[in-house]
Amino acid sequence: MDNVILRFNKVLFEYGKKLILNEVDFSIRRGAKITLMGQNGAGKSTIFQLITGELKPEGGSIALENDLTIATAKQVIPRNQMTMTVREFFESAFNKKIYDIEPRINKILDVVHLSAPQDRTLSSFSGGQQARLLLAQALIQNPDILLLDEPTNNLDKEGIAHLTKFLIDYKKTCVVISHDAGFLNSFTEGVLYLDVFTKKIEQYTGNYLGVVEEIKARIERERMKNVRLEKDIQNRKEQAGFFAQKGGHMRDVARKMREKIEELEEDKVDLRQEDKAIRSFAIPCQENLTGQIVKLDSVSVIKNHKSVSKKVKIVLKKSERLHLTGPNGIGKTTLLEKLATGHALGEEIDPGVRIGYYRQDFSTLDFDKTVYETLKEAAADTSEQTLRSCAAGFLLDADLLKSKIEVLSEGQKGLVAFAKIVLERPGLLILDEPTNHINFRHIPVIAKALDRYEGAMILVSHVPDFVKQIKITETLNLANL
Repeated sequence: MDNVILRFNKVLFEYGKKLILNEVDFSIRRGAKITLMGQNGAGKSTIFQLITGELKPEGGSIALENDLTIATAKQVIPRNQMTMTVREFFESAFNKKIYDIEPRINKILDVVHLSAPQDRTLSSFSGGQQARLLLAQALIQNPDILLLDEPTNNLDKEGIAHLTKFLIDYKKTCVVISHDAGFLNSFTEGVLYLDVFTKKIEQYTGNYLGVVEEIKARIERERMKNVRLEKDIQNRKEQAGFFAQKGGHMRDVARKMREKIEELEEDKVDLRQEDKAIRSFAIPCQENLTGQIVKLDSVSVIKNHKSVSKKVKIVLKKSERLHLTGPNGIGKTTLLEKLATGHALGEEIDPGVRIGYYRQDFSTLDFDKTVYETLKEAAADTSEQTLRSCAAGFLLDADLLKSKIEVLSEGQKGLVAFAKIVLERPGLLILDEPTNHINFRHIPVIAKALDRYEGAMILVSHVPDFVKQIKITETLNLANL
């Protein structure tokens, strides 16, 4: 037990009046590679903040080995840091001046396979490059405990492969939150499962997929136990009712049977319900669209940090879908943004075509507005009932409708972006990594809606299983131009 470097002991935490963690116990050993799993909203990120000391428990204790260093690679770069240069971003990871920071930055950027000038601003990087910067900023601190929150979001296949190898070789302790089962299974040797209903942690040893099967089997055993108990309770209720009508000492028998029924009711296990998936939905297509919707004669690609124009010949009509591919940093996000705003060279979008644009950083949403205001603007002529019904389908309840976009989780922002697109009734969909931050249970529902969409579509996604569910009519790999 002497190599345990972190221990939660009956940790209690509430957010407002909502109980998040209820007497949570677990321990982590030095050098362990651990997955932290649980339903959306269960409190996984809260546990990270308790480990780093950003949050304090309201009960219980958190014991850390003395002089332990901890670093977190967050899901996204905070908006207030987007104007920083690369050098400033890495300097902000330390609370004192580091005199040899430049060579250290170059060395760590090499580890995450990113080449970038240190005076370049963060906002100019693609989503995948920003994911690598977040990882590098955590790694440069050489922490005893590395916390990774959805580190594969935005990463291309090569980026995930490099990250996987790094974690396998990493000698120190690592705790990861991710929905990518294959990635987790490649290095995980234990799982902390946070149950959103009991608010407790269950600790398992073994690889990720093995633990997932173990949890499924346990849930099924709990379900079968409840089925047997329910059957026994029902039989006893019928007998108790029969005896109660007989009178005399039979009433005492009935009373004892009711006491036994209460005991059996207490033995029933609170069944774990999986996260609710969003409701099946359709994205209505703009009416009266005919002929060519979008035409591309040339595109800009980034080669050696310079933009180069390349000739292409792409025409999209109704129900035609272009899958835009290529490695992180080649210019996919930039091209989509220019298409959506009408600033791309060599492109032509038919006048009057409404564009539904899903940006991976959600910057098409006004973070100062409420969810309700955002959806109302998307479809000013929509009835109140239709708007609220659409929102409910994306699990945006009355409380969330009153909330500002800035306080939502990344996953909730994604659901708002999809609800907005549904209400906009676009003729052209432009989608940049639409599965990032989204609960994996929602992804098949989203894929089905996109596959049934009748307008034109341009899609960027590094998730092959998602793309396979959508009929693609044309693929353009920017790396091959």
